[in-house]
Amino acid sequence: MSDRLKELRAQIDALDVDILKLINQRAACAHEIGQIKQGAFYRPEREAQVLRRIKDLNAGPLTSEAAARLFREIMSACLALEKRLSVAYLGPAGTFSEAAAVKQFGHAAQTMACGSIDEVFRITEAGTTDYCVVPVENSTEGAVNRTLDLLTQTHLRICGEVVLRIHHHLLAKTADLPFASIKRVYSHSQSLAQCHEWLNLQLPGVQRIPTFSNAEAARIAASEEGSVAVAGEMAAERYGLHLLAQNIEDESNNTTRFLVLGSHETGRSGKDKTSLVMSAKNVPGAVHELLSPLARHGVSMTKFESRPSRTELWEYVFFVDIEGHIEDDVIATTITELKEKTAFLKVLGSYPVAVL
Repeated sequence: MSDRLKELRAQIDALDVDILKLINQRAACAHEIGQIKQGAFYRPEREAQVLRRIKDLNAGPLTSEAAARLFREIMSACLALEKRLSVAYLGPAGTFSEAAAVKQFGHAAQTMACGSIDEVFRITEAGTTDYCVVPVENSTEGAVNRTLDLLTQTHLRICGEVVLRIHHHLLAKTADLPFASIKRVYSHSQSLAQCHEWLNLQLPGVQRIPTFSNAEAARIAASEEGSVAVAGEMAAERYGLHLLAQNIEDESNNTTRFLVLGSHETGRSGKDKTSLVMSAKNVPGAVHELLSPLARHGVSMTKFESRPSRTELWEYVFFVDIEGHIEDDVIATTITELKEKTAFLKVLGSYPVAVL
């Protein structure tokens, strides 16, 4: 071993001691803050501010994303000293929904898999879990309609969002499985659609079998000869599968947006978004009138999605995301004017724009 290598390893050992000491000092400060707050342990706006600051201060060689992810885990562990948060997600274990929950809350949180989006909402509304994470839209497949429908009914508030790049991999229980011996491909129907061209080119004629989740597809592939799954890395880890091919999605920018729901309001972080659902009055030009307060006050709209109201035939509700927080004067004024022009309006929540 060279003298320089020994010197560098000694530096790393010394730095590890300093890092550990500083992390525990930070944990002690967080513990004292938790005692002062007396119950308001998780503050999404504060975490967003910390992560943005870390990304701004980062000088490398770590990427800003990597540095922020490290601090996400540190904050997760510190928070668990006060209260280990419980988070519901659409299961089973190994889904992209679980990956989104871990991305938002870190590995110290206790995640709970649910069999349906309805169940995710139900157990969080009942207080069985502190928060839940639900998919709301995908960049290639569009809106998750069941989530939108339940948002109109729930008393839960949106307190965060998670943006997750979706990478699909071809998984098998043996690392050297020849493509020619593959008889069946299992995956969720949306994932099969998102990898349609790759599958046509690489596995023509192989039977494609839809499952209710990618994790379920991975479970089947782990136990069935000649079968593979299209799923993510978390599913591969959960079921001990090997990656035969990576990033096989047809669209390289395939992204899913998830919402974080809880029972409390979220304060301003400095870069926020507000989500609304509303319906137009039954008069000519009503939809145009819905948008006029936004234009008049210079409020930027980032989403406008329509859904059948499910109460009256041919009536629709509109899901709208705007930049800003409900506590901002211009947003509060805009919403007051919107209430006068709508038949129904509900503020779903104001929350930090996704940092990671």
